[in-house]
Amino acid sequence: MAAIVIRNTNERISDEAAVQEFLAKQEVLYEKWDASKLPDELQENFTLTDEQKARVISIFDSEIKDLAARRGYKIWDVITLSEATPNLEELLAKFENIHTHTEDEIRAIVGGKGIFIIKSADGGYFNVELSPGDVISVPENTPHFFTLMENQKIVAVRLFIEENGWVAHNYDDPTFVKA
Repeated sequence: MAAIVIRNTNERISDEAAVQEFLAKQEVLYEKWDASKLPDELQENFTLTDEQKARVISIFDSEIKDLAARRGYKIWDVITLSEATPNLEELLAKFENIHTHTEDEIRAIVGGKGIFIIKSADGGYFNVELSPGDVISVPENTPHFFTLMENQKIVAVRLFIEENGWVAHNYDDPTFVKA
């Protein structure tokens, strides 16, 4: 289950209904998938082969197609990040820049943990801590970034409207303070 941390107050929201209400007010889509559908060899596996990634897509086929039908996604893939990922620190440094996109950024976490840091409507920032089964969509043109949690491992399904994936547009915000 996702949890929210409001950065300027350190308030933590972890009650499921309260998390859903908070994210809805921010126009952030939040849903749940049943991550336990993954077979044992795919759970907690952060070095998936292309064949295993295809299996993940197949296992969540109905959920992906439902989201695609509702929100206009045309392509999807699986991303894995862990200590085994070449240039992980470089990738994280790239991810950890505040940016926007001209389409929403959606991730369905099926393994590991990650955090979206999102600029709220009131100008502050909040963290959305995600774990397996959490599905989140950051609205287009909303300043945000994504990073890994302390375990430095994640497997996520990504969906895109643009067929060449999303393009990040840097967002300079001198008020942002890294936690």
